[in-house]
Amino acid sequence: MELFDVYPLYDITPVKGEGCYVFDETGKKYLDLYGGHAVISIGHAHPEYVKAIQEQAAKLGFYSNSIKNPLQQELADKLEKVSGVQDYSLFLCSSGAEANENALKVASFHTGKDRVIYFNNAFHGRTSGVVAITDNENIKAPFNLGHKATKLAFNDIESLKNEIEKGDVAAVIFEVIQGVGGLDEAESGFYKAAADICKENEVMLIADEVQSGYGRTGDFFAFQKHGIRPDIITMAKGMGNGFPIGGILIDDNIEAKYGMLGTTFGGNHLACAAGISVLDVIAEENLMKNAKEVSEYVISEASRIPEIKKIKGRGLMIGLEFDFEIAALRKELLFEHQIFTGASSNKKLLRILPPLNIKKEHFEIFFGAIKKALKNQQIDKIASS
Repeated sequence: MELFDVYPLYDITPVKGEGCYVFDETGKKYLDLYGGHAVISIGHAHPEYVKAIQEQAAKLGFYSNSIKNPLQQELADKLEKVSGVQDYSLFLCSSGAEANENALKVASFHTGKDRVIYFNNAFHGRTSGVVAITDNENIKAPFNLGHKATKLAFNDIESLKNEIEKGDVAAVIFEVIQGVGGLDEAESGFYKAAADICKENEVMLIADEVQSGYGRTGDFFAFQKHGIRPDIITMAKGMGNGFPIGGILIDDNIEAKYGMLGTTFGGNHLACAAGISVLDVIAEENLMKNAKEVSEYVISEASRIPEIKKIKGRGLMIGLEFDFEIAALRKELLFEHQIFTGASSNKKLLRILPPLNIKKEHFEIFFGAIKKALKNQQIDKIASS
């Protein structure tokens, strides 16, 4: 049987991971500055993470949400403590798309409305509701186009106010720092004004922290820098360090009802064990502090490279924007220097999303490689002209 061919693939087969590195089947070692789309938060095969999953698998890997699972409450309590976010309830699911779908559903239930506002360059997932509020028409099937969704310019508070005042909006959803869209972040004033307008009009404000959450920006959630309180917060990626887990935090003012949400695999015993170990490691190893400190070094070094025209993002969610399209540069970094990096819809932007326990010396390797690669790119450009 053939695999359904929907992914363009690099000819590399990782078989082992350790910390900030992955190894292919030949034993070749790669520096991982992308973390599989920001999923690897505490490093590949972290011993505490491996131990937690192994021990839980030997006891009970799964049972349904029709029974009590104390691990869910333990995860909720630790999440509140480590994040500093209080007076929310936790609903667990299995992915970022599922988290965003459930966030929209809660907002619609609570408000009795059905229209959602999203923003230019947004990416919220590929399932039916969230792909409708993703700014990429190429991945929307006709089936996805029936949702009531309105796209606005990011950072345009007047347009947002005008749409909300029409009275039919259930939710405004935003990535505090856009991921696939290119690491753009609006001004604090925009987020604060959006929060005020939503509150005045009883519209749910949803912060999509699927990529930017779990310490990646140096704060636990990216929205915390802006001094706002979203009604719903969505999470996934770094939440399980590779184990499929997602969740939403729902303001305590929103009432829960039996049957309102449901999931088969969400909050299973193995997923909770993985999620608890991630929170423990983030706290014990001060990974949010590390993200800030390493970020300062990266920004300082990147600012010395003339081909880098703009540095975007915060913490270890970094975008380096060049004055040329970076596809060839990424390939050279990968195949000549064995360094994984990421791309975005901005073809001039190199995305950096490494494990949060990365060190400065790992980035010294990266900057040495990128300087060589940029020199080679210049030589190739001259030769081709």
